[in-house]
Amino acid sequence: MASHLAGLLGLSNDEDNVVPFTPKKGLRGTRRQVANLDVEKMSSLRFYYDLMSQPSRALFIIFRLSGMQYEDCVVQLRNGEHLTDEFKHNINRFQRVPCINDNGYKLAESVAILRYLSAKGKIPEHLYPKYFVDQGRVDEFLEWQHNTIRVTCALYFRTVWLDPLLTGRAPTEAKIETLRILMERNLDIIEEVWLAKSEFLTGSSLTVADIFAACEIEQTRMADYDVRIKYPKIRAWLKRVRQSCNPHYDTAHHFVYKISGTGPQAKL
Repeated sequence: MASHLAGLLGLSNDEDNVVPFTPKKGLRGTRRQVANLDVEKMSSLRFYYDLMSQPSRALFIIFRLSGMQYEDCVVQLRNGEHLTDEFKHNINRFQRVPCINDNGYKLAESVAILRYLSAKGKIPEHLYPKYFVDQGRVDEFLEWQHNTIRVTCALYFRTVWLDPLLTGRAPTEAKIETLRILMERNLDIIEEVWLAKSEFLTGSSLTVADIFAACEIEQTRMADYDVRIKYPKIRAWLKRVRQSCNPHYDTAHHFVYKISGTGPQAKL
C-alpha cells in the first residue's frame, strides 16, 4: 500500500538532494545537511519531519528563517517509516512527525518544540517574542488554531483527498458540504477577527502564528478548495506570509503545489 501510494502521488522514494542513510539499529530514513550546517561539526539537534505534514512544514520554515543548525532527518510517511517499532522506541513514542532529538532529549508536538527551542535562544524574537505581552498574543493564536483551523482544514483535506486515495471510496456530497461549512466557520474568524485590523494575525509583522496557520490553510489546495476565492483578506495575507518566508515557503510547499496543480502565482 505504501509503495502504491507513492506511485499515485507521483513521488519516488528518493527526494531531490536527499542522501539515504541507515541510523543505528537499522531504522530506515533519509538525511540532508542544511546549507548553513558545518559538515565537520554536526549539530546535536536532529529534526525529524515530512513536508507532507502541515506542522512539519511550519517548523521547517521557522528553522530555516532562524538560521538554525540541525541535522535534517526526513521521515517518509508515505512509506510508513514512522510506524515501525524502531521509530517508536528510538525517535518518537507517539510515532508522529515533527519531532526532535536534542543531544538525547526527545521531544514531540510542534508547538512544544517551538517553545523549547525559543527558551534555548534558537528562535528569533521577531518570530516568537519573549516579551510576555507580545508572546501572549502569539500563544493565544497557537492555542486557538489547534482545535479550529488545524482540525477542520485537516479533516476536510483528509476526507476529500486522502481517504479516497487510500480506500478508493469517495465521500458523499453531503459529508463534504458539512465539513466545508465547519472549516469556513473558522476561516470566517481568520478573515473577520484575526485579520480585522492588522496585516498579520497578531500584529504588524510576521510571527510563527502566521506560519503555522498558513501551512494548515495551504493544505486544502490539494482538496480542490481555493481559500482565495471567498476570503480577500486571507488571500492578501497568504501572499504576505509567502513573501516574508521565501524561498523556504515555496520549498516547504513544493509537494502541495505539485499535487494541487496550483502554483503560488496561480490566478483565480
